Amino acid sequence: MSLPLKQYYTLLATYLRPQRARTLAMMALLVANIALKLINPQITRFFIDTALAGGEMVILIRAALIFIAIAFSSQVLAVGATYFAEQVAWTATNALRTDLVEHSLGLDLSFHKTHTPGELIERIDGDVNMLSNFFSRFTINILGSGVMLAGVLALLFREDWRIGLGMTLFAMIALYSLMRIRTIAIPFWKDRRQISAEFYGFLGEHLTATEDLRANGAVGYVMARFRQFLRCWLPVRIKADLAGYSMWMSTAAIFGIGTMIPLGMGAYGWRQGIMTIGTVYLIFNYAELLRGPLQQIREQVTDLQQADAGIERVRALLETESRLSSGGDSKLEPGPLDVYLNNVSFSYEDQPDETVLDSISFRLRPGRVMGLLGRTGSGKSTLGRLLLRLYDPTGGLLRVGGVAPADVPLRAYRRRVGMVTQDVQLFHATIRDNLTFFDSTIEDQHILAVIVDLGLNSWLDRLPKGLDTILEGGAEGLSAGQAQLLAFARIFLTDPGLVILDEASSRLDPATEQLIERAIDKLLANRTAILIAHRLETVQRADEILILENGKVLEYGERPVLAADAGSHFAQLLTAGPEEILA
Repeated sequence: MSLPLKQYYTLLATYLRPQRARTLAMMALLVANIALKLINPQITRFFIDTALAGGEMVILIRAALIFIAIAFSSQVLAVGATYFAEQVAWTATNALRTDLVEHSLGLDLSFHKTHTPGELIERIDGDVNMLSNFFSRFTINILGSGVMLAGVLALLFREDWRIGLGMTLFAMIALYSLMRIRTIAIPFWKDRRQISAEFYGFLGEHLTATEDLRANGAVGYVMARFRQFLRCWLPVRIKADLAGYSMWMSTAAIFGIGTMIPLGMGAYGWRQGIMTIGTVYLIFNYAELLRGPLQQIREQVTDLQQADAGIERVRALLETESRLSSGGDSKLEPGPLDVYLNNVSFSYEDQPDETVLDSISFRLRPGRVMGLLGRTGSGKSTLGRLLLRLYDPTGGLLRVGGVAPADVPLRAYRRRVGMVTQDVQLFHATIRDNLTFFDSTIEDQHILAVIVDLGLNSWLDRLPKGLDTILEGGAEGLSAGQAQLLAFARIFLTDPGLVILDEASSRLDPATEQLIERAIDKLLANRTAILIAHRLETVQRADEILILENGKVLEYGERPVLAADAGSHFAQLLTAGPEEILA
């Protein structure tokens, strides 16, 4: 079903309002061009009738020169209108892309877990590309066609009210027919855009995992899915194209009738002696001018069929609200942060009956280090995400620095809580931008001091451009240890009061591990820390131990006390070794 006109107007007003000057210039050029097109048939009639009446050659030459000048000026105005239309279109679509990217980045993690990166790329790029014509050509052609229709019909009424009435009825029936046919194709175009988004989501996801797919022999499976997508895509596209062709065929039939009407009326008028040959040509010329606006409206409606689905999906994405509030006015004080949980529970919204964390309670005093242990799936990473506020708890009380995370502005909160994981995300950008996340307020001296503290200065000195060296995306060209150390450098630069380390040194070689261990000692100084551990060596520096099992607290206490108690689960883990933790 087509979107309400209000949706089109809202989108146009939002992104064209900042471009009033360009839009007005485009419309002025358009109106001037239409005026010239309406004048030229009058000159042609004058030329024909004067020539048949034996008029002077000077008058005919003057009329021909005026006709040529007007035709040339019309083309110049058309080029100018097109230029402004393209400027408006790209400015509007880039603004829309920016809004979509910013909005998507602000959505909570549960949204991104249900929408693949490829699907979002198709929304932000593919759907918005479809709207480029909507912002420029749609506006200029629909408005221009409306003005042209009104001008032609007014001039036909001026010549003969019967001809004007007949062509007005024809134009109304033609427009009504085209608009009715338009609704047939919309569902097919929507299906086409949907399967396109799913395909590119699948493609992006599996191309990213090329290494794992090859290593595990899954290439055949991926190719089978790829061919299945193509088989499903073809019938959907055929239906969408046939729906579009139905408009083209209907338009051709309508234009055939539109040509018969002025020819018949003109022939009758000439035989009756009430019209000159020039007037007959004038009427036919104006009738042909109607073909242009109707054709443009037909083409714009066809494009709008494709844009309908894009507009609906763009609007749906913009209206998707994050489950995380933007935060209140509370602040986190400088220094190490206190962490307090009282009966905290968490379930994913799409699986409310499956409790991931159940009644978690503990208190971690400022400056203390807690080792978080548990088997795979016990809820360790989920607890870390709650503290980072990638999710909000579904029950219980959570306080960081004495305040609820939801009461602190989200951006300010995440500057005070840092996390380092095994999977380091690096961007195709300079080392400086990768370390500062494109924050130009961080001075190079501060960055270099952190690099020296981490022992990366010898590596940096070997690079020809230093901090301006471009890194490849996905940490290409870096060892796992170098990538991990760069991730630690980010934490040092933000200087958080709470640090969460998710086995951040598990992928390092012994030499680099010594560097990271020394860096961790510096990082934990005067900070609260939670070490999510898969190896017992990691928690040797912890003051407290929390062991999770099936989302519940299995054991919590001081590390030396638990280690000395032979009956504690932690002591049994020390005896059994790391295999028990990962089981």
